[in-house]
Amino acid sequence: MDTNSKLSNDTAVILVSHGSTLPYAEEVFTEIKEKFVDKSGFAAEIGYMKVSEPTIAGAVEILKEEVDDLKRIVALPVFLAPGIHTRIDIPQLLGLEPLEVDPRCPDGNYPDEHYLSVADDVDFDGDIELLDSIGPRDELLDIIDKRISEALSESELDDDAKTGILLVTHGSRLNYNKEFATALYDKFEKTCDLPSSFGFMELCGPSIPESINKLVDENDLERLVVVPVFIAPGMHTTHDIPHILGFLEEHEHSHSHSHGHGDHDHVHDLTPVEFDGEILYPEPIMADDILIDILISMLNEKL
Repeated sequence: MDTNSKLSNDTAVILVSHGSTLPYAEEVFTEIKEKFVDKSGFAAEIGYMKVSEPTIAGAVEILKEEVDDLKRIVALPVFLAPGIHTRIDIPQLLGLEPLEVDPRCPDGNYPDEHYLSVADDVDFDGDIELLDSIGPRDELLDIIDKRISEALSESELDDDAKTGILLVTHGSRLNYNKEFATALYDKFEKTCDLPSSFGFMELCGPSIPESINKLVDENDLERLVVVPVFIAPGMHTTHDIPHILGFLEEHEHSHSHSHGHGDHDHVHDLTPVEFDGEILYPEPIMADDILIDILISMLNEKL
């Protein structure tokens, strides 16, 4: 993708990420940033909402040092779907007004220990523009198809084994994530010849076990490819979803479990997955070149 006409020495990009307690996400986002800089020509830095470094305010400071005549920062959330983070948290962390009322704290008075209360203020006199999340772009289907092909290449079953596909996403208190997943799946279903469905890890339905059990029951499957529609590996993709799928040791199972992330607890549906066939579980999107092209396209659409 040719971006030479967009190059500017007064504009930089923050690639906004959630942050993770595990190292995998930081490794992936470092690769995303490096590929983005190489392919776009723009100065860019990762800004993490919480947990990881640099913070969003820290990313601004890094870019101020890197770009001599910085007048404009474009914040590009590397999030697939809008939600509380992209609509409420990230705008405030950038020093902008939230895009809607926070259902967690409608009066806007966050507890002293909340990450929005303890975050450093952004110190920047220029313009800051916040872009939308990625959304159900057609190009994501190409990445999903790649992950399915990679998974099937590792299968121990014959090519003619009856196979189904399940796309899984996080889920959200707000309806945005479900709208994203539904729109993306509607596109995927039109391009996929195999039986397929989608499920949510938590917060909304159908749950992963519900979707698997229905898909298996209706199609007599021997093999299932469960595709995590997440950007990078983290607790959800390396622990929570494998736990739901029954990949972890039996003694770790219970009917439900929860873990906190500061602003809310996650409670995962561990309704038994009623499938004794082969389950293939590929990696998430990662720093795929297609993702980099999507991010550059989003930036170019704004400039």
